[in-house]
Amino acid sequence: MDRGLVSHTSVDIGETMDLFEKCRKFTTAKELQQAGIYPFFRVIDSAQDPVVTIHGQKMIMIGSNNYLGLTNHPKVKEAAVEAIKKYGSGCTGSRFLNGTLDIHVELEEKLARFMRRDSALIFSTGFQVNLGVISALVGKDDVVIIDKMDHASIVDGCRLSYGEVKRFRHEDMADLERLLAEKNGRGTLVVVDGVFSMEGDIIDLPKVVELCKKYGARLMVDDAHGIGVLGKTGRGTGEHFGLEKEVDLVMGTYSKSLASIGGFIAGDADVIHYIKHFARALIFSASPPPASVAAVSAALDIIENEPERLAQLWKNTRKMLEGFRSLGFEIGPTATPIIPVIVGADETAFKMCMMLQAGGVFVNVAVSPAVPPGKAIIRTSYMATHTEEQLDTVLGVFEKVGKQLGIIP
Repeated sequence: MDRGLVSHTSVDIGETMDLFEKCRKFTTAKELQQAGIYPFFRVIDSAQDPVVTIHGQKMIMIGSNNYLGLTNHPKVKEAAVEAIKKYGSGCTGSRFLNGTLDIHVELEEKLARFMRRDSALIFSTGFQVNLGVISALVGKDDVVIIDKMDHASIVDGCRLSYGEVKRFRHEDMADLERLLAEKNGRGTLVVVDGVFSMEGDIIDLPKVVELCKKYGARLMVDDAHGIGVLGKTGRGTGEHFGLEKEVDLVMGTYSKSLASIGGFIAGDADVIHYIKHFARALIFSASPPPASVAAVSAALDIIENEPERLAQLWKNTRKMLEGFRSLGFEIGPTATPIIPVIVGADETAFKMCMMLQAGGVFVNVAVSPAVPPGKAIIRTSYMATHTEEQLDTVLGVFEKVGKQLGIIP
C-alpha cells in the first residue's frame, strides 16, 4: 500500500482546523445589529437622488457619489433603455472574444477625446481597472509605489503584480522621494488617488509629477472621485492643476459622476494596447453591458453641454465646508464634495449614523482600516442637485446630533 496514503489517512481528523471557524468567531456585525447601530447594507428603495426612501422614510441623501446628479437623469435613462432594446441585456463574453460591441469602441473613443488622451480602454468595474492595469504593467523586476491611503483596488492590484510594492506616508512628498531614490534603476510606477475617497483631500500632483520626472518613474492617477468634480470642465485632477499632459495614465470610474458602473484607463496608445492584451481583469471578465455603456456616453454629453452642474456642485460644496467648520466639527484637509466629519471612536460613529438617520439624513460610516484607528468618520458627500433648503436641514440635524453626543459644544 502507498505509504503516503497511509500517512495521510492516519491523521487525527479531530485536530484539523475548520476553515469556517473564523466565520463563526466573527460576531462584531451581529453585535452592532443587536444594538441597533449597524450602518451597513441598508436597503434603499428609490433612485439615488438628493432624497431617497428607506422602509417608507424619506431621507436627504448625503452618502452618495452621484456628484453631478446624473444617475436619474432622463437622457441617461433613455440611452440605457434604447441600448437594451438594440443589444439586449448583456454581451455573454469577454471583450477579448465575443463581447466587444460597436458602442464599446465608440465609448472608448469618446472617453479618449474627453480625457484628451491618445487612447482609452473600458473595463466592467472601476475596481477591475486597477487590478488589471497595475498587474499587467508591473513585472517581477519592477517597483510600484503607492500612497498609504490609496484605494483598496490599487492595493489589490499591487498584490496581483509580481513587482516590489512600497508605500509612502499619506501626502508625504519627502517620503515618496525617499522611496523613489531607492528604485535602483528599476522600472517604476507611482500610483496615487487624485481625490482620496475617505478624506476628500487632493493629491499634491505638482510635487508628485516633479518627483516622477526627477527619478524617471511613470505616474498613474486614480481619478475616480476627480472626474466630473475637479478642473474647469470636470476632467479631473490633471486639469485642476494644469498638468494633464504630465500624467501618464488616468483611471476613471463610472459609478460616481458618470452615472453607471464600470471604469476605464486612458493614456498613450501603445501602453493602452499593451494593457488590452495583458490585463487579466479585462481578458477573463465579462464585457460591460450595453445599458451601462450607453448611460456613460449620455452622461459625458451632459457634462460637456451643462457646465452649470459643475458650478452648482462647487457652490453646494463651499456651503457645506463653511457650514461644518462654523459649527465646530473637525473635517480635516478636505477641499472637495467629500466632507468627512471626524468623530473618533468607532462606536460613536455608529451611533451618530443611526441618530442622523432617525433625523432624516443618510450618511456613511468609515472605521479602521478604511481610516486610521481612533479616527472614525461620518463620510458625507454632495450633489449638484441638492437644494439649499436640503443642505440647511442637514446642517441643522448635524448640529443637534453633534451636541447630543458631545462632539461639538
